[in-house]
Amino acid sequence: MEELLGPGLGQVRVFLLHDDNKPRKLRHNLGHPRLLTFGGAYSNLIRAVAEAGARHGIETIGVIRGEEHLPLNPTLARAAACGMTLTYLDRASYRLKHTEEVQARLRARWGDDVVILPEGGSNAAAVRGCAELPGEIEDDYDVICCPVGTGGTLAGISAGLPDGKRALGFAVLKGAGFLEGEVARLQREAYGRTWPNWSINLDYHFGGYARSTPELERFAAEHGVERIYVAKMLYGILDLARRGAFAPGTRVVAVVTGQPSTPVDV
Repeated sequence: MEELLGPGLGQVRVFLLHDDNKPRKLRHNLGHPRLLTFGGAYSNLIRAVAEAGARHGIETIGVIRGEEHLPLNPTLARAAACGMTLTYLDRASYRLKHTEEVQARLRARWGDDVVILPEGGSNAAAVRGCAELPGEIEDDYDVICCPVGTGGTLAGISAGLPDGKRALGFAVLKGAGFLEGEVARLQREAYGRTWPNWSINLDYHFGGYARSTPELERFAAEHGVERIYVAKMLYGILDLARRGAFAPGTRVVAVVTGQPSTPVDV
């Protein structure tokens, strides 16, 4: 792991762990003949599912928010090149993609045997994949931090933590208090129980999902990280450390997510 150095951290040490959570979420969701998932036009999940499908011989369908725009952008072009079938939902229908009515329409079109993976990829199988991350860290640490969009990564990390360690998520959405319920729900679906070793900070969303500020843009550029997820988490960690939120000597692991070229192994 790479140690992040900076002024004001005192005795708190922050380490960067580059780990793509999309392959972790997919690992236990494979093994089906046909897999359908959702995403925006630049969704890393859409690309990851398409690449996993090509790698493992799985038929994949990507349901994209909004209307088709040609030529395809690099994300969707890559997905199509991997053999993914792209289809589109208008924004009103897309907001209802989790409902029985919309999913029944999708199954009527793509078959009852299609496995529907939610947007963001967070389900019980994804949680089990993310739970494998803590056991792969060889160095000592006290806290693992991750960005939180749908809750699956945090739910899994928490479930896989050794005793005495804790997980801290940083919400990238505005008004994301509901995510606490989502993390607990995902843990119950995956393991039939919840863990008390995690929390979510709601203060570093910078205006909401995919929103930013000049300050965040400068921070992301300075540290060479993307701004939608990782920069918000990292900014939050450093700000909390400088405010004394972590005890002296705390070793923090910050999970840097999002490397769509990482292959999915099973």
